Amino acid sequence: MRPVVLSKRLQAVAAMVTAGNSVCDVGCDHGFVPIWLVEHGISLRVLAMDVRSGPLSAAGEHIAEHGMESCIETRLSDGLHNYNIGEADTLICAGMGGGLMMRILSEDRDKTASFRELILQPQSEIERFRAGLREMGYQIADEQMIEEDGKFYPMMRIDTELCKLKEVNGSHNVGLNHDDAACTRNNDMLFDDIADNNTLCKLIDRYGGLLLQRKDRTLAAYLRREERIYGEILAKLQTEGLSDVKRGRRYTEVSKLRDECRIAMQIVADCPQT
Repeated sequence: MRPVVLSKRLQAVAAMVTAGNSVCDVGCDHGFVPIWLVEHGISLRVLAMDVRSGPLSAAGEHIAEHGMESCIETRLSDGLHNYNIGEADTLICAGMGGGLMMRILSEDRDKTASFRELILQPQSEIERFRAGLREMGYQIADEQMIEEDGKFYPMMRIDTELCKLKEVNGSHNVGLNHDDAACTRNNDMLFDDIADNNTLCKLIDRYGGLLLQRKDRTLAAYLRREERIYGEILAKLQTEGLSDVKRGRRYTEVSKLRDECRIAMQIVADCPQT
């Protein structure tokens, strides 16, 4: 049996898992990430869960083909409903909408908090998703952005043990990803030129504080694309048959988004184009 080959996006997700951790993959689809984790010796035990019986059955077949039934268990579950606390160290939740992912994390908060780390890759509503993580008290410990087939995928890792420690110690100054007040306490010179705290927090939620701090190349490419798209929308608004009120409202909205995108571009301005 040939080794599993993951897409660039899924390989980046799997590579975020701490070696030696047992894993629960929610929304495992056809089970390729669990198989890859075992093949590469990253995890000795994986729980592959999905709400759909069809993909879960396919996952079971693939697991059997690779002779991994003893270390990968499949389980039908809507989110974490059929997960038992203590069964895994790492939660992987990838390839679904940000709204659905936030529902999964928030519906079973005790179960979510029981994992040592969360590996998350929302496909939509990224800004709202990051804000939701802050509201739940989670700090993003690491994040990446991958470009694959012309699409951009942000992914993040949360160290829940670190978040719990800071909560116990009464420390809320946990960097750019924890709460809105943290933005005003930021001492990094990178953000000193952004006087408006609301704008700063918005940029962090929309584009990722750590990606901005690292001047991430893939984020820089994403921002260039976003600015171009906003410009095209603004140009098209001049010719669309909208009422003056609707056109003006939409023009103001998109202009603001482009202005905020340009602020983010200034932060990562020294990234070479790829």
